[in-house]
Formats: sequence, structure tokens, C-alpha cells
Amino acid sequence: MQRGRLVVLWGALAALIVSGCTSAETSTPRAQLPPPPPGLEKFYDQQVDWGSCEGFGSPEDRLPPKTECARVSVPVDYARPDGPTAQIALSRIPASGDKIGSLLMNPGGPGVSGLSMVTVGNRTELAEKFDRVGFDPRGVGSSLPAIVCLTPQQADAERAEPPTDNTPAGIADAEADNREYADRCAQRTGTDLLAHVGTREVIQDMDVLRAVLGDAQLSYLGYSYGTRLGSAYAEKYPQNVRALVLDGAVDSSQDPVQESLRQAAGFQGVFNAYAADCAKNADCPLGTDPAQSVARFRALVAPLESKPAATADPRGLSYGDAITGVQQALYTDDLWNVLTQGLTELRDGRGDTLLQLADMYDGRREDGTYANTQDAFNAIRCVDDPRVTDPAITGRQDSEYRKAAPFLDDGKGTGAAPLELCASWPVPNTSTPHRVSAPGVPKTVVVSTTDDPATPYQAGVDLAAQLGADLITFRGNRHTAALVAGDRCLDEAVIDYLVDLAAPGAGLTC
Repeated sequence: MQRGRLVVLWGALAALIVSGCTSAETSTPRAQLPPPPPGLEKFYDQQVDWGSCEGFGSPEDRLPPKTECARVSVPVDYARPDGPTAQIALSRIPASGDKIGSLLMNPGGPGVSGLSMVTVGNRTELAEKFDRVGFDPRGVGSSLPAIVCLTPQQADAERAEPPTDNTPAGIADAEADNREYADRCAQRTGTDLLAHVGTREVIQDMDVLRAVLGDAQLSYLGYSYGTRLGSAYAEKYPQNVRALVLDGAVDSSQDPVQESLRQAAGFQGVFNAYAADCAKNADCPLGTDPAQSVARFRALVAPLESKPAATADPRGLSYGDAITGVQQALYTDDLWNVLTQGLTELRDGRGDTLLQLADMYDGRREDGTYANTQDAFNAIRCVDDPRVTDPAITGRQDSEYRKAAPFLDDGKGTGAAPLELCASWPVPNTSTPHRVSAPGVPKTVVVSTTDDPATPYQAGVDLAAQLGADLITFRGNRHTAALVAGDRCLDEAVIDYLVDLAAPGAGLTC
């Protein structure tokens, strides 16, 4: 069953612990760094032992040969600094020229590994002026301990399940499945870690990283959920901010219901744009009349509810995987040709391409193992957001979601729906929706794309207003754009800001 939608930019761990006696260089002498919070000196005063990236990341991360890796120790619970610790995995490509400092980067999720972020800004002034640093937030990827809920076999089985039947019996079964999943997470990860994997803790980890990287102030580039990290950091540590670029904004003032409905409308908008583009081709699998594209799409995927499409992989293409694969392709118009190929195959009775797209989304590797992206997404979301425990709210949300995104509506709405996973989560949430307030923070930059399916444009407008940030509008059909869409106007504005703190000013459109 599909427990939630992941907001992302892209697509056996070695227990290496950072020691305290190395000769790492710093950008700022220790004496000039802000003083550590009381009781946390041993974490802020660590020296980073950069070395080989063997045992870090996955083959799909494709870390360049010159990448260095390390782990930094942080307290699991900042209220108990002498208690258990976690190790945050870092990657770095050192600056090639006169260094300003470190540029910390995060791709979003929540739950996505950030180690491959070191490739962002290649062949630009960023590579010359900054140590480009990626990190896996606590519990994610190569950070230790990792959030684990399902075995690979259990994940495959969940993906093969038919869509939820919103009859009383179907709702009861879905809620029982959610409770079982939550129990598995508690057993395999432990409630102590689960209670401390949210944004509240990650921004404190980021301040430790700022200090151990030798920076008096943080320079940060965050995409998608990474914008939530950046805005929350600005709230807690405004005096420690040098520069923030937040692309694909998550508006922390929205509750989970509002956010899901805006996202549904965003995906429908991009689906419509894709269908109109596809209709220019006489062989478009959705036909040449965009007005009929939703009906044609539903006709293609509906049979999968009872019988998977054939694939070279013995799993076949389930209904859930078809929907996941389509949504993966809607994250960027760079994948629209791949989506057309997948839907054309489905029209002809096969599902290979859509299954590959779903595997990309879910973090399934060629050997059948999974990155812990989806388990981490669920765990972080459930401690970041308030619980929805009223069945009436869930039922209305389901009905409104179907109206907002008819291409995702299987036509079986009843006005009722299961309580979502977080209603069964074993630890309480640690954040609540609120308008961002960061008095004293220097000028920041928010990038928002006009037709972003996952983090709709208005969220960026709202976040920029709350932060007093300069808003850059990017015209396009994709999720996030700065330094990844290849747009010179946008990239130059972002680089000028990060390097020279030259804010683009209000109203720039690229």
C-alpha cells in the first residue's frame, strides 16, 4: 500500500566513527568560531578524519574518485549529550582555488541520501570557492544507526498489494497494515532513535557540522525538504547563517492535509502539461486529444488492479508501481520521453519501463535490496508533522485529493479512508506547522518553479515572504531547478549570491 508521497530532487555500512585526533584543516581558526552550546563542546570540537568513501553510499550514488568521506558524532538526544550517539555521514570535494568555506547541501526527501550532492556545481565557481559537502541526515543512508522498518522481501510484497479498498473492511485492513508497519519500525530501529530523527534534531546536527567543518557561519543549498531544514536552521541559528539558497520550498506553515492537496493539484497540472505535449505525437499512448488524457490514462492502469503487467523481472508491474513510476517521471520534463515509452509499453501489455521508474523512486537496487529512503521518509514525516486521527478529516482529504488529481482517482472513493500511518506511530511528533520567523537572519534566496508538481510555486512565494528572502521564479515543469536544470540565468544568480553574497533582488524570473 502507498503510505505517502516522497518529495525528492534525484533518485552493508562500514562502522567508521570519527576520532578526535586528526589534522583536518579549517576555514576559520577555532578561537574565532562561535562558542558551542553548553554541554556540547565535545561534539563541536571534533576534528573530521576525511578518508576513503569505501563503505559510504551506494553504487548508484556515483561518487567521483576525488570525493572524501567521513562520519561525525552527534548526540541522539541533544537533551542527553552524554547518552547514545549517532554518526552523520559526510562527503566532500575540496575547493580547487581560494576557498571561502564549506557549502553544505541537502537534496530533500525527507530520507534521501545527500552524499552525491558533491557533484552539484561542477565546472562552476562554486567548485573553486567552496568545499562542496553532502551529508546523510541522521538515520538516513550511510549515517549510523540507520532507520530500518522492512526487509527487501516485505517491501516488494507491499508494492505488489492492490490499492486500498475504502469499504469498512478495507479501511480496517489498511489501518492494521499501518500498525504492523509502525511496530516493525519500532522493533528494528528502536523508539529512542525514531523519537529523534526529525527536523528539530537535524538542524542541530547541521550546526555541529558547520563548526567541525571550520565555518563561523553556514553556507547552505537545500532542495525540497532541504528547504525546511534551511528555514528551520535560520529560525534557530540566525546569527550563524552566511547564505541560504532554498529551492523547491516546503512551506512550514501548511498542515499535512493542506500540503497533500496542494501537491495533488501540482501533479495534476504537470500531468496535463505532459499530456498536451504528448498529444502532438500521433502515436501518443494517451491519444491526441488532451481533454481525453485522464480517461485514456485510467483505462491503461485500471487493469493492473487485478493483474500485473508482464515484465522481464518476475515481479511484474503492479497498479501501485505503475502510479509510482508515472509520478517519478513527472518530477522533471527531462523524463517525459521515458514516460511516453513506459505508457506505450503498458498499452502493449508490458510494464518494464514503469517498473524501472518505480524502482528508482523506491530506492530498489539491481540486487533486490533497498536504500532506506522510504522507511526514513515515513519515520521523519511522522515526527515532523501533527497526527491526523479524525476519520472525518481523512475521509474529506481523500475525496478532495481525488478531485484535485483526477488522473490518480481510481473511481472507488466512498467519502471514507484509512487513518494514515502516522496515526499509529510509536513516538510523538516534535514539530508543528508555523510561519517561519528568523529575525536577524541575513538576506536569503528562495527559488520556486512555476509548475513544480511536488512543491508548488505558491509555497516558495510564501516562504520567501516569511524569511524576507529574494524570490527567483523559474518557469518550467520540474521539481527544483538551481544548478540542475542547466539554466544560465538562474545558475548565475545563485552562484553570484553564494560566492559574493550579491542578492538577486526581488522579481527575478528565469
